[in-house]
Amino acid sequence: MSAAGYSLLAVTAVVVATLAVGAYGWRFSRTTSDFFVASRTVRPGLNASAIGGEYLSAASFLGVAGLVLAFGTEMLWYPVGWTAGYLVLLVLVAAPLRRSGAYTLPDFAESRLESRGVRRLSALLVVAIGWLYLMPQFQGAGLALAATTGTGAWLGGVLVATVVLVNVLFGGMRSITFVQAFQYWLKLTALLFPLLFMVTIWLGDGAVSPASTGTTPGDSWESPLAGAGDHRLYTTYSIIVATFLGTMGLPHVVVRFYTNPDGAAARRTTLFVLALLGLFYLLPPVYGGLGRLYAPDLIASGDTESVVLELPARMLAGTLGDLLSALTTAGAFAAFLSTSSGLTVAVAGVISQDVLGRRLGGVRAFQAGAVVAVLVPLGLALLAEGVGVAQAVGLAFAFAASTFCPLLVLGIWWRRLTDAGAIAGMLVGGGCAGGAVLATLLGAAPAGWPGALLAQPAAWTVPLAFLTMVGISLATPRRVPRHAARTMVRLHTPEAVQLDRGVLPR
Repeated sequence: MSAAGYSLLAVTAVVVATLAVGAYGWRFSRTTSDFFVASRTVRPGLNASAIGGEYLSAASFLGVAGLVLAFGTEMLWYPVGWTAGYLVLLVLVAAPLRRSGAYTLPDFAESRLESRGVRRLSALLVVAIGWLYLMPQFQGAGLALAATTGTGAWLGGVLVATVVLVNVLFGGMRSITFVQAFQYWLKLTALLFPLLFMVTIWLGDGAVSPASTGTTPGDSWESPLAGAGDHRLYTTYSIIVATFLGTMGLPHVVVRFYTNPDGAAARRTTLFVLALLGLFYLLPPVYGGLGRLYAPDLIASGDTESVVLELPARMLAGTLGDLLSALTTAGAFAAFLSTSSGLTVAVAGVISQDVLGRRLGGVRAFQAGAVVAVLVPLGLALLAEGVGVAQAVGLAFAFAASTFCPLLVLGIWWRRLTDAGAIAGMLVGGGCAGGAVLATLLGAAPAGWPGALLAQPAAWTVPLAFLTMVGISLATPRRVPRHAARTMVRLHTPEAVQLDRGVLPR
């Protein structure tokens, strides 16, 4: 069998396994709460694996290795930031967000600020972030499948969309939880197992250092701020801000914390997630380093994101290399499926509640919302010209950090936040970040400092959003929600104490 045949067989196996695991969850999905938040019964271990499955998208599985291959170790700021973002989420957000009793981010915004206007704006932003994140998943799936099997570039995206839609329609969050937990361990295996063989080959070749070759760009591995382009110091710090603070604003990340039984379980889940992410992110940089030695031509061709898929076959000749490449292809496809599943659930929940709820209601509204959540970004992905997966995801993080991060942090920790302040802050932060994202994706960003500020906007859009929320809230003290004090008690008091004192119904 040819290498393309093995890869196609591996993708087929992943699709069948995903549908089979999803079908296991279908029988548990009956109520609206099952579809939205798995009836808030997901335990920390399972939830952490599911979060790892959905969070480790193609940007992690393929993009990190490609960035390290192209630019060197300074690109490790991406996985460091993506992991550390969960530490910020653990300290500031996880437990209070679960205690809010919300199903979605707009639910939280409305209950905290007692404002339909904040809810409507939050719903719009959730959909925008979800679709911005879904587009590169569908595009990347098509490109990955085309590169490894020779199929049309459209097929991978359509296949991912179909599988995701089937599982979400029939099982909602219940099914997706099992699917994503399975796919985390599949992705880890798909990177680790081939790497054991490749590191053995590398050591047998004399353990040549990639930095010593001097034949590829980005060889300044000793300098964490080296890389392509101008204003590298600003770019690095802006990436750090976006990844550290953007995690808590991603709708598919936040919705998983609503599935925990209580706030303490949400904190334990986050600790487990940190361990799982740290373990996974040890692997892609090694692929990038080995690519410096065994696949430097990918840098010249600009196809660095394929290094994970191609490297095993280049380093191990024959059937073994083809099989290991097929395994990495299966892991990449699992990354597209798991992240797309989480995003679809998050966006479908918002569309069903804020657009379709009054007309359909319950499970039917959720299912209709899932169809819209998938078909719109799929259509855009098929029509639009592809961008780098890691770049597109990085811009989604910047947008999330500039909108929902200030809302969550101030909403949870500052009683004087008002609806006017929240709306103004999200409009200013989202408008500036969105404009920068659009200019970057369209290639309209100028050179010099303006281009650097637009390419990585989080360093200035996040502080601007915070300052706007605080300033407008202080200027509108009469708009502080009437029940703000009661809501703050609910957010910060452990569930056991709330039951004893009658804050929560028994």
